Amino acid sequence: MKYRKFMGIMCVLVLTLAACAPAATQISTLMPPTEEPATEMPPTEVPATEAPATEAPATEAPAETATGGVPVTGAASVEVSESADFGSILVDGEGMSLYLFTKDTQNSGASTCTGDCLVKWPSLATDGDPVAGEGVDETLLGTITRDDGTTQVTYNGWPLYYYAEDTAAGDTNGQGVGDVWFLVTPAGEAVP
Repeated sequence: MKYRKFMGIMCVLVLTLAACAPAATQISTLMPPTEEPATEMPPTEVPATEAPATEAPATEAPAETATGGVPVTGAASVEVSESADFGSILVDGEGMSLYLFTKDTQNSGASTCTGDCLVKWPSLATDGDPVAGEGVDETLLGTITRDDGTTQVTYNGWPLYYYAEDTAAGDTNGQGVGDVWFLVTPAGEAVP
């Protein structure tokens, strides 16, 4: 009797499981299988043969060549700053020191710094009339046209330059280099 009861219970369990199995199969066929998310991003590189639409043609590069790689972006500003070592000196609108080159001839309307010289001593270029900041004598500001057509700012007849080794506002590393490069006073003279 115990055996029959045990077998009866077993049969009921088997039938119950068998009856439930098709329902589970039907549910799983109604639901779409889950997919793993893609782990690779599609490539977004621009082919090397395509040039960006905003790239300027190579023929429009003289401004960068004349300025030693310094981009010309509007009218240059000339201001006065106080140097702890040299007193009042001329700087640009960002506070970068400006220099004159004694191998240039004052009031000649030309610059003798060309080629490799411009790499180390980029010119202060302008697009439009230069702007005089506080302490700058506006009557001493002028410009010259360089051989490549760019416009360089002058002060008291001296073309103005940066020094490539001045990397931050207030740097004066170019003072006295080669005994021909000097910072400029608000009066337009070389700082001794």
